[in-house]
Amino acid sequence: MNPRKLRVALALGAAASAVALSAPVAAASPAGIVWEDSCQAGYQCGHLDVPLSYQDPSAGAVRIAVSRLPATDQARKLGTIFSNPGGPGSSGRFAPVLTPELHRRFDIVGFDPRGVGASSKIHCFTDPSQLEVLRRALGTFPLTRDAERQQIADTKTVTDLCERNAGPLANHLSTGTIARDLDRLRAAFGQSKLRYYGKSYGTFLGETYANLFPGRAGSLALDAVDDPERWTTGSAPMSYRLRGFEDGPRSLQSFLDVCGEDCPFDYDEILDRLERGPITVTDTTGRQVVVTYQSAISRIHDYLTDARSAPELAAFLRALTDPATHAPAAGGALPDVDSLLGGGATLCSDADNPRDPAVWWDYARKADRVGRGFGPYDVYKTLPCATWDVADTGRYAGPWNRPTAPILLLANRQGDLETPYAGARRTERLLGNARLLSLDTYGHGSRGKSACVDAWLDRYFTTGAVPAPGTVCAPA
Repeated sequence: MNPRKLRVALALGAAASAVALSAPVAAASPAGIVWEDSCQAGYQCGHLDVPLSYQDPSAGAVRIAVSRLPATDQARKLGTIFSNPGGPGSSGRFAPVLTPELHRRFDIVGFDPRGVGASSKIHCFTDPSQLEVLRRALGTFPLTRDAERQQIADTKTVTDLCERNAGPLANHLSTGTIARDLDRLRAAFGQSKLRYYGKSYGTFLGETYANLFPGRAGSLALDAVDDPERWTTGSAPMSYRLRGFEDGPRSLQSFLDVCGEDCPFDYDEILDRLERGPITVTDTTGRQVVVTYQSAISRIHDYLTDARSAPELAAFLRALTDPATHAPAAGGALPDVDSLLGGGATLCSDADNPRDPAVWWDYARKADRVGRGFGPYDVYKTLPCATWDVADTGRYAGPWNRPTAPILLLANRQGDLETPYAGARRTERLLGNARLLSLDTYGHGSRGKSACVDAWLDRYFTTGAVPAPGTVCAPA
C-alpha cells in the first residue's frame, strides 16, 4: 500500500466504501473472457470469472478485470505479454506500452488483481466517518510512545472493521491465489507459456508464478525486485525484513552527489528541526502547507523513487531550510481505499508477521539507526498485519528455486527505497535460473529510464537472450 496516496485520498474526503461484497458470479471456463463495449481509448476491455478458492471450487467465483493493448504490427505479432505495475493494491488493468518495439510486436495485457480496481473487491467500511480512523492509522508512524499506543488502537479499529465487513474474499487474496488467476488469464489468451513484465510487488507475483508453474514460465522480466524469501517468512515484521530503509541513505547520497553545490542541505539538521515541530512552507500555487516530520519523510521517500524527480526534491529541501523559497505542490490521483485495503489483505496473507503490535516500536528504532526517518516509515507499513486475522490456503511460500527458462531481473544499483538492490542480488542467487541487469542510478524501477535497459527488454522478449553476468547499464 502507498501511504502518501492514502493520506491524500482521506484528506480530500474519499467516498465511503460499499457495504457488502457482491454475490459470487457463476464460475467460467478459462477461455471465458467476456469482452465489453466500452473501454479506454486504444484498449479492449473485458473480464474473466475465476474461482474464489482454487482449493474449494464450490465456493463461488470472483471477477478479474482485464484489458488488451493490441500490437501495432498484427501481421508480425509474436504473442502476448502480461503486465503488473506493483502494489499490492494498485490497478494494473491498463498496461503501458512497455517499449515501442514491444508494443509493435506484442499484445500487452493488463489486469486488476482480485481485490483491486474493477475486479471483485473487499469493503471494510459502512459509514464515511470511519475513514477518519483509517487516516490516523495508516500512512504514518509514531514518534512518541503515546502516539504509538494511539496508532495501535486506531489500526486495530480498522482491522476489526475489515474482519467484520470484508466477507469471504478477504481470505482469498494471497499472491499464490493471484498467480493462479494469472495462469487462467494465460490460458484464456491462448498462450502456452507466460510472457510477463512485473514491477515491484509485480516481481513477487512473477516469482510466485514461476515456482508454482515452472513449466509454463516463459520470458519473465522482473523490475525492482522483491526478495520472495524475506517477503514471506521470518520472525520480524515483513517490512523490516525487506530492509528497503537501508537504501534510503544510499539514494539520498546519490542525489546529493549529483546535485552538488546547488544542494547545500544537511538532512539531519532538517530532521532535527522537524522533530521540534512542524514547518510551514508555501508551495508553488501559493498555498500554505504544514510539513510534519512524518510528511517530510514521505515526500523525500517518494522523490527518491525516481532520479528524474531530483529538481522537485531539491526544491522541497530548500523550502524546508529557506522560507523565502517555494516547495513543489503535492498532488496525485485519488486512490481507491477498498483497493488499498485489498492490497493490505494480500500482504498480510502472504507474509509471516508478529502478532504483538508492540514489537513494531523496537524494530522501527533499529531501522531508524540505519536509515533515519526511512526506517520507521518502512516498518510501520505492516502494522495492520499484527491484528488482521486473514489467511489464505492458497498462499505460496516457497521453494523458490524451481528450474525455469531464464528470468531477467532489473534493479538500480545506487539504491531503491522500495525494493533494495541487495534484495535483487539475493534473488538472482535464490531463483532457479535468473540474471540481474543493473542500472547505474537510484530510484524504483528501471524500464523507461535507460535506452540500454529497454533494448535488453526488447531482446529478451523477442529472442530469450539475457545479458552477460554483471552487466550494468547507464541511465538515459
